[in-house]
Amino acid sequence: MNRFSYLRAGDVAEAAREAAADPAARVIAGGTNLIDLMKYDVERPSRLIDITRLPGLRAIEETADGGLSIGALASNTEVARHPEVERRYPLLSSTILAGATPQLRNAASTGGNLLQRTRCYYFYDPGTPCNKREPGTGCPAIGGVNRIHAVLGASEHCIATHPSDMCVALAALEAVVRVSGADGERGIPFADFHRLPGDAPERDTNLRQGEIVTAVELPPNSFGQHHTYLKLRDRHSYAFALVSVAAGIEMDGDRIGRVRFALGGVAHKPWRDPEAEALLQGRPASAEGFAAAAEHVLRGAIGHKHNAFKIELARRAIVRALGQAAAGTPQSQTDKRIQ
Repeated sequence: MNRFSYLRAGDVAEAAREAAADPAARVIAGGTNLIDLMKYDVERPSRLIDITRLPGLRAIEETADGGLSIGALASNTEVARHPEVERRYPLLSSTILAGATPQLRNAASTGGNLLQRTRCYYFYDPGTPCNKREPGTGCPAIGGVNRIHAVLGASEHCIATHPSDMCVALAALEAVVRVSGADGERGIPFADFHRLPGDAPERDTNLRQGEIVTAVELPPNSFGQHHTYLKLRDRHSYAFALVSVAAGIEMDGDRIGRVRFALGGVAHKPWRDPEAEALLQGRPASAEGFAAAAEHVLRGAIGHKHNAFKIELARRAIVRALGQAAAGTPQSQTDKRIQ
């Protein structure tokens, strides 16, 4: 681990100002990802800007339009177990409980969850080239060990995936990320927050230099009854998703009203396809319709030597998850056997 200086910021403005002044500085909250990266010598910050004691960033409260605002410093446990989240946004609660361990969820912050880096083997190994870690050095995962890597939205420069569970639900719920920086405050629609790799895989998000995540806002529509988070992985706990699906449906009798679903474990960001969602609206809830939506989502999927199985796995997961959501029988995160 390299030597670094440390600053405990007094307010958001100071944190943003200090982060903007030094591109090599890093903001730290729970530290559950950043500290690992520092230990592996992947991240070498010149300075850590501690925001853990900033006032007002831990609150979970109703917004003026009837939605819910979740402060960036609220821990994953606080969010998952908050009465309003459990009652109004059970999809979000379920995705959080599907990830990590209780100890990590107690420490990890909402903002940090959004900003965590990929778990690509090569990214975590400074002894290998990696375009995400060192632009221009290559992507050995493309011709190497790539079982956990992307089948959608990848590029010739990077096939890494985003590891978050929570973010998959936030994509399906169409959340908005509130940020603050030198240019003031702004809201970023969740679909625009994370980036695909393109020719700049080192950039995970569309945050500007020095911008700090302050909150995540959820809209009033919550899919309270008809939802599910289906996570498929190598073992039942403490493992990242090979494929996951967060789905929410508003049913109109036996027909589908509004529907939103997003995939995790398959791309550089949570993957949504509004065209596939539109195929389902107004139609009966059926395995055939769900399969057609899955085919549309995966029409551009590209597999590699070790991860081509993800395409069929994702197809089946979408059909299963949409069926669970339509029936109002969400996947249990305590009994992890697939229902």
